[in-house]
Amino acid sequence: MKRCMFVDDSSVIRKVAKRILGGSDMVVIEAASGLDAVEMCAADMPDVIVVDGALPDMQAVDFIRRVRAMQAQVTPQILISLVEMDVGSIMRAKRAGAQGYLLKPFNRPQLLERFRTLKAAA
Repeated sequence: MKRCMFVDDSSVIRKVAKRILGGSDMVVIEAASGLDAVEMCAADMPDVIVVDGALPDMQAVDFIRRVRAMQAQVTPQILISLVEMDVGSIMRAKRAGAQGYLLKPFNRPQLLERFRTLKAAA
């Protein structure tokens, strides 16, 4: 079973993602801050991480670099989540180790399609 972590200070975004992705083949875990997410990743690395591009406690690229520096059995696929298309932010995230991006607000088809491109959802 795959594990996905949504790192976003918006409980609404986390709940919507959990409702869309949660099921028999995916467990969705939530973190409201970058620091909480770093601790959770150190304890048990998820398969996929979607990180908000505007976390209140740390830059998304710093979070991505910290996760990439961890020694873990799993090497997660990472997406940065943005409210608008920002090529600079996307490129910085990719240089830090992200595989791509997700625009929010997202709906079920958009989120599932993004996860299919990562080979993380059926």
